[in-house]
Amino acid sequence: MNPKLLTVTPELSERTAVKTAAALALLRHVAQNYSPAVFANSLGAEDMVLTDLICKNQLPIEIFSLDTGRLPSETYDLMAELDRHYGLKLKIYYPQAEPLERYVRQHGINAFYDSVDLRKACCHLRKVEPLQRALSGQRAWITGMRAEQAATRGQLAQQTYDESNALEKFNPLADWSEQEVWAYLKTHAVPYNPLHEAFYPSIGCAPCTRAISPGEDIRAGRWWWENPQTKECGLHIKRGGT
Repeated sequence: MNPKLLTVTPELSERTAVKTAAALALLRHVAQNYSPAVFANSLGAEDMVLTDLICKNQLPIEIFSLDTGRLPSETYDLMAELDRHYGLKLKIYYPQAEPLERYVRQHGINAFYDSVDLRKACCHLRKVEPLQRALSGQRAWITGMRAEQAATRGQLAQQTYDESNALEKFNPLADWSEQEVWAYLKTHAVPYNPLHEAFYPSIGCAPCTRAISPGEDIRAGRWWWENPQTKECGLHIKRGGT
């Protein structure tokens, strides 16, 4: 969906307001009962909703991002915009240099195109390991995941126990639709990645993300050369998962 084409009708506005109240209540609950809690901000549309709620309500939830080293320039621009718009200086985690250098020497700079295993290994180095460091010492983490985003997320709950990282995991937007996300962003004039207007509903690393065509699945632009059942980077998969 191109956000420029969305009309925020009274019915959509009312529905979004109800879900916003519920999401904010959950965020307050996390802040009060699961401190220290952090929000893993990937700077997608959903995460900008949560960024706006946390910042405007001054909730004591730290916000961090993972810089994989291969993000689109538009994503870096949005990081800078958060500082201007909210006064938010993101805490950013980077891949460890030596393992990443070893991977590139052994397999090549774009080895993730060659096999699912090599793609997941790249994701582990650039995302999963930095996330583990970011979550160390926390009691809970918050994500912007929605159930309708992918086949791998169909049973997404608002709260689960993350066995891999040994802490609670909260998904305040689990039951939100794409229209509701954009209704919130437009109503509250929240900054967002301009790639969304070029038909990028889901934005990750630049070489692993493309625009989608009308009618394609919302995650079709991520790792488009793979089976839909493998389209996760490992951040949201339990140990033993695929």
